[in-house]
Amino acid sequence: MSAAHVRRGSSGRARPKKPGPRVSVPRKLAARLPVEEAQANRLAGWAFGLFALLTIAAALIALDVPAKVGQAAGEAVGDAGFRVRSVDVQGIKRMDPRPVYDIALDQRTMAMPLVDVADIRRRLLDYGWVKDARVSRRFPDTLVIDIVERTPAALWQDEQQLSLIDSEGVVLDRVPVSQMPDLPLLVGRGANGQAVVLDRLLSRVPTLKAQLVSASWIGQRRWDLSFQSGEVLMLPEGEQNAATALTRFAKMDKSAGLLGRGILRFDLRIPGKMTVRLPHLPGERQPSPPVSES
Repeated sequence: MSAAHVRRGSSGRARPKKPGPRVSVPRKLAARLPVEEAQANRLAGWAFGLFALLTIAAALIALDVPAKVGQAAGEAVGDAGFRVRSVDVQGIKRMDPRPVYDIALDQRTMAMPLVDVADIRRRLLDYGWVKDARVSRRFPDTLVIDIVERTPAALWQDEQQLSLIDSEGVVLDRVPVSQMPDLPLLVGRGANGQAVVLDRLLSRVPTLKAQLVSASWIGQRRWDLSFQSGEVLMLPEGEQNAATALTRFAKMDKSAGLLGRGILRFDLRIPGKMTVRLPHLPGERQPSPPVSES
C-alpha cells in the first residue's frame, strides 16, 4: 500500500491584515453629532441667562422704569443748577414775540436735559408767522430760539374777516379794518389759496401790477382785477388763458392807454374778444360793443 501523502497547510499563525484607509468625518456631519454633556450644560445655562435678561428687560420697559430713571437723572441735573431761566428769541421783526415765549415756557419741567426742543419747534411751526424755527439749549440755563418769519404780501378778505397773508397764501394774522396796511387785497373764499397763481400772472405785467388795488376770486374759478383808476378787468378761467389775456391787455394799454379813460369794465372772458362797459348818463341805455383784442 502506497503511502498517503497528506498536504499540509502553511503555518497556523494568521498573517496580520493590512490596516484599511482611515475615514475622516466631514465637518457638516460632525456638526450634527451630539455635543459633550458639559458643553451642552454650558449652552443651556447661557440660553437660560439670556431668556432671564430678556424677561427682566421686558418687565422694566412695561413698568416704564428706563423713562423714570432718565426723568430722575434729568431732574437731578436740573437741581444742580441746569434749569431754564431765560429764553433768547432771535429773528423777529414784525410778529408779536409773546406767543414764542409762551410756547417755550409751557413745559412739564424746566430741567435743561428734559426740555423737549423738538416739541417746541413743532408748536412754533403751527403759528402762522413762523416759516421755520431752530430751538437749542445754551447751558447752563438758556433756550435759544431762532425764528424765520414769513413776509406779508397781501390782505385777504373772506366775507367780513380780514387777514394778513404771505406770498404763498398762508394766513399770518387777523387784521382790524382800522389797521389795514397798504397791501393788495384778495377778495373771496379760497382766494388766499390762489395767491401764488395770481403772483405769477401779475409778474408778467409789472406796469399793471403797480396799479392793482384788489383781486376778486370769482366763483373759485377766475379773477376780476380792480385798478387805481377804477376799472375792472375780467379774466378768463384757467391760468394759461388768464395769462394770455392779461399780457395782451397790457400791450393794448401801453399802446392805446386803456386805463384812466373812464371805462368801467373790460371783459376778457371770451378768448380773442374784449367787451367794454362805458359810463352813460342816467336813464340812457348804452350797449357794450365787442372789441377785437387784435
